[in-house]
Amino acid sequence: MNINKNIIKKEKNGINYIQFKPLIDLNIKHAYTLKSENLIVKTTGYAGNINREGYNRVCSAIGLNGENVVLPKLHHTENVRCIDKRYEYEELEDTDGLITDKKDIILATTNADCILYLLYDTKRKVIGNIHSGWRGSYKRIIEKSIGEMIEKYQSDPKDIIVCICPSIRKCCFEVDEDVKEMFKEKFSFLRDINTYIRKGEKSGKFYIDTVGINNELLKKKGIKEENIYDCEICSTCNKDEVHSYRAEGKAFQVATAIISL
Repeated sequence: MNINKNIIKKEKNGINYIQFKPLIDLNIKHAYTLKSENLIVKTTGYAGNINREGYNRVCSAIGLNGENVVLPKLHHTENVRCIDKRYEYEELEDTDGLITDKKDIILATTNADCILYLLYDTKRKVIGNIHSGWRGSYKRIIEKSIGEMIEKYQSDPKDIIVCICPSIRKCCFEVDEDVKEMFKEKFSFLRDINTYIRKGEKSGKFYIDTVGINNELLKKKGIKEENIYDCEICSTCNKDEVHSYRAEGKAFQVATAIISL
């Protein structure tokens, strides 16, 4: 797994994780977990039960109290919720994005190929944690998340940092023609949608760059290109270190991304 200039890899208390340098420099506590021995944050995949011991270990590694974790249930929606209190490990229904300006609340999401975004408004002191699988990307959840920060917290997009966690990338996100056509029609307004869709090696198969499409949406929303920090890690290519649904199959496990003021 290549480590680029935007991230560092750490190991503490038997947990492997990455952090983003811009968030470290701004003293924002956060982590994205890599595969680690005996670390489970959910029993099986997205629908499993929350493993408090796993979250406590992750939070402890970066100096947070695991009792303050807030989790969305992840239904591949475009729904983003503003958080102003702790929920004590109750998963929030019909939610795929979390935003808060409250200290000591830990926003958490999970993935195993889907894109996770960590957001931070450096002026208004607002954080976000957004889950965007291909369905969420199609529904433009990252665009809506920035809109919520603007509306609810008076954020200026120019002040928002966007960090992109490991996820499946254009090299591995293979889809059938129906999904390709959905994306081509939905995002036909982009300068050149064909830049983000290419024909696969197999008949009727195509590859879609959902990260690239979302980056275009972010910039159209006012996010500065220099404020988008991508780890550039494909979860499927790096299946030995990163959880991947496509690589692991039905018994897949999930990583977690956490962030707190």
